[in-house]
Amino acid sequence: MRKTIGVTMAATVLPLFVAQGATMDLKTQAFKPGGMIPAKYTCDGPDLSPPLTWSDPPPKTASFALILDDPDAPMGTWVHWVMWNIPATARSLDENVPKAAALPNGARQGTNDFSRVGYGGPCPPSGTHRYVFTLYALDTTLNLPSETTKALLEDTMRGHILGQGKLIGTYGR
Repeated sequence: MRKTIGVTMAATVLPLFVAQGATMDLKTQAFKPGGMIPAKYTCDGPDLSPPLTWSDPPPKTASFALILDDPDAPMGTWVHWVMWNIPATARSLDENVPKAAALPNGARQGTNDFSRVGYGGPCPPSGTHRYVFTLYALDTTLNLPSETTKALLEDTMRGHILGQGKLIGTYGR
């Protein structure tokens, strides 16, 4: 049975809980872990989202959520992508996910720190930055508005995370 939860206002940001030992392998064919992200996935190219694949999630996974951020941004962590309600049966995202609030598979995308819905690729002002893709396996689906930010998504996921996978890439200008 699937549970659906909603949020009317964001709560105080607290550390997210992840069940001990519940990890997934998150990968891309676009770059090696820790490697340089190709320009086609950045603001210096067509700004396409990279293809992603992941291993089987923990039992009772009802959906996935994805956050991409840059912890090296000069003004603090910069959010590049917020996505939730990726179907539990999915094990990948294709390259160039449409920049739309609602996707055909039921997934939803929120607002990034560029004030746009969907993926916004790496675009550091200078230097080389790390870009962290984090995929969460959730025990529920989420009822959130399209203007959802990373903070609201994290607040809503709290207590529903079964596992996670991380992938880090770098990009510099």
